[in-house]
Amino acid sequence: MSFFKRLKESIASKTEAVTNKFKEGLTKTRDAFVGQVTDLFSRRKKIDEAFFEELEEILIGADVGVNTVMELIEDLRDEVKKRRIEQPSELQPILSEKLVGLLTESDESSQLKMNPNGITVILFVGVNGVGKTTTIGKLAHRFKQEGKKVLLAAGDTFRAGAIEQLQVWGERVGVEVISQQAGSDPAAVMYDAVQAAKQRGVDVLLCDTAGRLQNKANLMEELSKIYRVIQREIPSAPHETLLVLDAATGQNALQQAKLFGEKSGVSGLVLTKLDGTAKGGIVIAIRREMSLPVKFVGLGEKMDDLQQFDAEQFVHALFAGLAEDQPNAEEQ
Repeated sequence: MSFFKRLKESIASKTEAVTNKFKEGLTKTRDAFVGQVTDLFSRRKKIDEAFFEELEEILIGADVGVNTVMELIEDLRDEVKKRRIEQPSELQPILSEKLVGLLTESDESSQLKMNPNGITVILFVGVNGVGKTTTIGKLAHRFKQEGKKVLLAAGDTFRAGAIEQLQVWGERVGVEVISQQAGSDPAAVMYDAVQAAKQRGVDVLLCDTAGRLQNKANLMEELSKIYRVIQREIPSAPHETLLVLDAATGQNALQQAKLFGEKSGVSGLVLTKLDGTAKGGIVIAIRREMSLPVKFVGLGEKMDDLQQFDAEQFVHALFAGLAEDQPNAEEQ
């Protein structure tokens, strides 16, 4: 077998593996959402007001978000008139197309911004319990698999056990963690981490931060100080500030995204625990209402279950099986 054929097969195999991860990770959402959509499409024989109302309820139930659903339903109404569609089954591919459009309409990329001239610094923000530390550990593993030298900074000095939790991940992945005692100044930890990264020829520095929102003013002040310290040492840094959200909390995740907002310098989103919820539509709601790119999604508990977000893969996985369930034109 030629080198190019082997390479092509390897790429195809990896693509299939990613597709399968999306399908597996979205099982709960798909079973709930697609089951209802399939039932609606087969039960209703015509596209009328009752059809649209029921579809609207299903989409809202999947946490796609009220504002987004209203826009989507209006778009579908227009398409039905424009294309003179009469059968509900003909609407499914258009619904898929519209959902992909909602997720990709911005030029913002799901690719991480990397520093081409030295250390890439990525800052992680988010409330406690969303899977921030786990995300950092999994991303460290991902970078290591790519052959990069990685360092972790334990900047959450506020929460009891946060430093130890990051250190456990560091040991699992085989990556060093720069830390100080609990209660230390997070900006001082970041300074130490940047110095260590420079001395050790590190490619990527992943920085944890405190996750409290009870006193937002203090948190924002703390983040500003961290920014200043990092930028003084590496002017272009941080190259990404990723807000980690728990998809299982549905609309609450959207509220957290709005609370942090772009004022905290957030450049992208990570949605964890998608595999544990039937409300995966929150990805669409957050993407639509926040105008921030979703960079990664958590699709399981394994080390490689943190996947780079792909809108087409997401929608394809969401609708996997739906096309097969639809009667074809010859059967109708």
